[in-house]
Amino acid sequence: MAHVISDETIEYVGILAKLELSEEEKAQAKKDMGNMLDYMDMLNDLDTEGVEPLFHVYPLSNVFREDVVENGDERDRMLANAPEEKEGAFKVPKTVE
Repeated sequence: MAHVISDETIEYVGILAKLELSEEEKAQAKKDMGNMLDYMDMLNDLDTEGVEPLFHVYPLSNVFREDVVENGDERDRMLANAPEEKEGAFKVPKTVE
């Protein structure tokens, strides 16, 4: 095991995660964290030459439709339904003092 996790690191992670760990749990967490870091080192040793970066596990194409205006400027028609209107906008009662 190349990575040795200190007791202070386990305490700090426990505080951040708001966990109260027993001494056995702390020892197990140290071992688990060391194993995770060792595994990450193993992944860093892999030859990834010529491997394209993966952005998504499924091939995706643009799923967005074109942004086309369909109803145009109908402000006057919409404001015809307003109980009150001011300067081309709906006028509503003040809600915050």
